[in-house]
Amino acid sequence: MGAVTGTTTAETGPKQARSRVTRRHLLEAAVSCLAEHGWAGSTVSVVAERAGVSRGAAQHHFPTREDLFTAAVEYVAEERSTALRDLFQAGPAARPAVVEALVDLYTGALFRAALQLWVAASNEEQLRPRVTELEARVGRETHRIAVELLGADEAVPGVRETVQGLLDMARGLGLANVLTDDEARRARVVAQWSRILDAALG
Repeated sequence: MGAVTGTTTAETGPKQARSRVTRRHLLEAAVSCLAEHGWAGSTVSVVAERAGVSRGAAQHHFPTREDLFTAAVEYVAEERSTALRDLFQAGPAARPAVVEALVDLYTGALFRAALQLWVAASNEEQLRPRVTELEARVGRETHRIAVELLGADEAVPGVRETVQGLLDMARGLGLANVLTDDEARRARVVAQWSRILDAALG
């Protein structure tokens, strides 16, 4: 009896590891598909093919399309938040570097995927509450990270709104970047916001 239990446990470890790898591949493939093809062109089958797994395997991990894509955007957002914290492990850093890193959160495949999800949610009733809740959660976490890295004291009047303004500006630059990559203008805006933050945060 003990031998059977031992065998089952030994088999479970590699199986769980494979399951985690498959899940990660599906999530990463889903973000790429959403960024490249939009909601209409991103189906579970397309994602499964890109991830190199069967549609059945994909649906085992994510029973619905909504499950897959909301989980994908959340997963990559968490990965990027971790990477952002890792950039500044020592705590508050030079503000221009922090502002630039925060702006970078709103460019690239993740932001494009999130944008496609927002647009789809405006037309898909079953998707809207999930995306609304996801966006609120990601937004709160990004705000917390920004406050931490900027060394901002939100007990001071106006500081919270200044940090939120920075994130709103970063999101606006991200939207502009969807159509044209104007790196020079973005650099000037980042520099100006760094000066504004120095004046507002002390």
